[in-house]
Amino acid sequence: MSDTVDFGFTSVPRAEKATLVRGVFARVARRYDLMNDLMSLGIHRVWKRDFVAALDPRPNAALLDLAGGTGDITFGWRRRGGGPAVLSDVNEAMLRVGRDRATAHGLLAGISFAVIDAERIALPDRSVDRVSIAFGLRNCTDKDAVLAEARRVLRPGGRFLCLEFSRLRIEALSPLYEAWSFSVLPRLGAAVAKDEGSYRYLAESIRTFPDQETLAGMMTAAGFGQVRWRDLSGGIAAIHAGTRL
Repeated sequence: MSDTVDFGFTSVPRAEKATLVRGVFARVARRYDLMNDLMSLGIHRVWKRDFVAALDPRPNAALLDLAGGTGDITFGWRRRGGGPAVLSDVNEAMLRVGRDRATAHGLLAGISFAVIDAERIALPDRSVDRVSIAFGLRNCTDKDAVLAEARRVLRPGGRFLCLEFSRLRIEALSPLYEAWSFSVLPRLGAAVAKDEGSYRYLAESIRTFPDQETLAGMMTAAGFGQVRWRDLSGGIAAIHAGTRL
């Protein structure tokens, strides 16, 4: 295992990445939802609706939402009739925003909040029916550890789903996508969140994340069966799913 990992386009000591990522999200937490709307022109809301539907919410199913941040996936799960959910994040600032939103919208019932490192999940084996992670896996230092932990806490027949930025499949759109990512997004971050550097990192982290086929292979190697994915918006994002057999 290498002593260094990617932090965007920069290599940093493996032991330092988690602290750097926590710093990014602590700085952007209060503007995170607004920035998501601006960065994706609102399309992230459509992606998340598709993702929640793919989770197949059921009243007798329990969800662990990893890197759940401000709560969109957990709230969607509960609104669509899903059972008890744990909204978790390694970043306390993001989790506080999620709790505040749940309180404001009357969604506290059936939701637990927990500071959880996705690489070391503090839950028993075979304790939940779904594990979700949306736009969080790329920020984890050891992605293989996250996948192994997700499988460990799932009951047999339970499903792991990941929504993440992926590889654009429409070559003609590539120049526009690159310009948006590396010119527009950092400027939006500077203007709205007063933090250009964090949004430059977020754009870079998308480019260093495994593509669709590679992530599917990682999930299979972690022991998931029935692994498949579905591209969203031409591959800008993708939903990957696997089952603990």
